[in-house]
Amino acid sequence: MKPIFFAVVVASLTCAAAIFSADHAVLPRLHEYDILRAFPPGRLAALSSGDRPTAQGFSGENRRIGRWIEAGPQRGSCRGVIAAVVADDLAAADDCWRGIDIAFAHQRADGGFEAEIRPNGQSARPYSAAVETAFFFLQELGRTILVIRQSPHAAHFQERLAALQPKIRRACAFIALGSDQIITTTSHAPNRIIIAAKAFGTCGLVLADDALIGIARRLMAHALTLRDAEGVFLEKGGRDSSYNVVSILMGQMLALHVALPEFEAALPAAVAWQLTRILPSGEIDVTGNTRTGVGQEFSYTGTPKKVNYTEIIFALTYYGLSHHDSAALAAADRVFAYQQHQSSSSE
Repeated sequence: MKPIFFAVVVASLTCAAAIFSADHAVLPRLHEYDILRAFPPGRLAALSSGDRPTAQGFSGENRRIGRWIEAGPQRGSCRGVIAAVVADDLAAADDCWRGIDIAFAHQRADGGFEAEIRPNGQSARPYSAAVETAFFFLQELGRTILVIRQSPHAAHFQERLAALQPKIRRACAFIALGSDQIITTTSHAPNRIIIAAKAFGTCGLVLADDALIGIARRLMAHALTLRDAEGVFLEKGGRDSSYNVVSILMGQMLALHVALPEFEAALPAAVAWQLTRILPSGEIDVTGNTRTGVGQEFSYTGTPKKVNYTEIIFALTYYGLSHHDSAALAAADRVFAYQQHQSSSSE
């Protein structure tokens, strides 16, 4: 990023944040596009390097397995589109868009998505799992469209976005029918409640549907009840230095588009604890984790769930830039350096 542009973006973020702290009612919402443009040079590209889909259009776990399994993993291609748009690389954005097209090629008449058997023998075919894999995809798709709208490149995507509207509406109607069940079956994992809220909120804005945004607010309000006395999001009844930060990140992304003052008020405490989990080396302390880092849970490909280093870097960079928090930015730098070193060492 050119130094002059970086200075202009940071100045705009400073001005907006000052108005935010003075009076929530007159907040000119920070644009997520501008925050992404203000990322340290090379960081967004590095964090998004694995998000470009295969020639068949598969991303995430679908990419790793080499075939269509379900919709949720296709969210990676959405992240790839965002990174390309922020970098002004429309050819790359078009290439990543294939992952979105592939997802909707598997959409069913009821708005949900086709699902195959996972390597662990389970599947997203049962209703609650079908709702979950759909909202995992939609939460990044809605965000992608909103970031595109904030960018100078909206006209480039205009026709395909218009063609997607009825498909997104059907998908949202499908997950909306399961919104109560999301709370019933997912409250052990507030990060997923917040991811669902992000799907409803961002897609609600895309579709100008206040009912969907209302569901997002209800889910977020419930997620805020799933914290301990010190404000840490509880996963399976305890603290987890990976999933706490997923709640932080996904909530921040939604709050950049939908006003969530209660979440904003809760954010500093969750971030404060997260910072205590970051070692001087940038490695994440997994001591006492309830879900990740020490083999407690396994993904549907059968591998142990690891710490979400990419989400930690994103979350602390977002928080540091939007709140002018030097400690969060310094921690993000350490974690990023650690992740990059680990990646280069494993090659």
